[in-house]
Amino acid sequence: MARFNQTVLMSGVDYFDDGQAINPFMIQTEAIDLAKAKAEHDAIRQAFESAGITVKTVPPPAGCQDGVYTANWALVRNGLAVMARLPNARKAEEIYAEHALLNQSLKIIQLPDGLKFSGQGDALPCGDLLFCGSQYRSDVPAQQFVADTLGFRRIQLQTVPLLDSQEIPVTNEVSGWPDSFFYDLDLALSVLKYPEADQKGLIAWCPDAFVPESQQILRQLEDVDKIEVSLDEAKRAFACNLVSTGETVIMNDGALQLTQAIQDHGLKTILLKNPELGKGGGSIRCTSLTLDN
Repeated sequence: MARFNQTVLMSGVDYFDDGQAINPFMIQTEAIDLAKAKAEHDAIRQAFESAGITVKTVPPPAGCQDGVYTANWALVRNGLAVMARLPNARKAEEIYAEHALLNQSLKIIQLPDGLKFSGQGDALPCGDLLFCGSQYRSDVPAQQFVADTLGFRRIQLQTVPLLDSQEIPVTNEVSGWPDSFFYDLDLALSVLKYPEADQKGLIAWCPDAFVPESQQILRQLEDVDKIEVSLDEAKRAFACNLVSTGETVIMNDGALQLTQAIQDHGLKTILLKNPELGKGGGSIRCTSLTLDN
């Protein structure tokens, strides 16, 4: 069985906050408890290590409310790191992330000008496949560039927008970008097993999180078997925002149906509670950037 996600980069929660509400989860109804967030973050790191994952750590970028979510810093493969281009509220992370990845002996590649890209949050490797999400935090031309540069076969997808009371797509007031509860693809889809010569890969995905055209693309994709995730588990429990090694899945504990389905496919599970990190609109996958794709 192919193992993956064997080395990841994590930072910390020192500056974690939701003061600049750049996604719909940042409702700011109660203050973030940094002590609880740190305990959750520590538990994620410990779970990774117990599953055999090497965790490399860097201090969080000073003053960056979302600096804990390292998955958005880049996409890495074969020693190359294509850097993200983030919302203005996260711009300070970009230079910091570049230095952090240079210190991991990676070659840095920048996107062409004028493109946005949410790193591994919107670009999920599955062997030679790359599941890509666009419209909210990433542009299709950016993902074309990333896939071509890193040698992936791109599967281009789009999740459903956040709608107002008139069923009109919402623009985020802070970022000025279109908004969605599935603003990054890793909130709607997760990779559980890579395809191998003698077997298909395995993904989990939430059909209701995708526009009809993307639902059709995924249903017709023959390279992977698929577990369907309910909209409730995807939104409430961040069910798809997990990390799999191909043998063990580190995931949130509120997704009972997905947990059972994953176990039925022969994978072990480690279940965690991350309500504090969820206030920022991210969870387990968001807090870790894979360095060994």
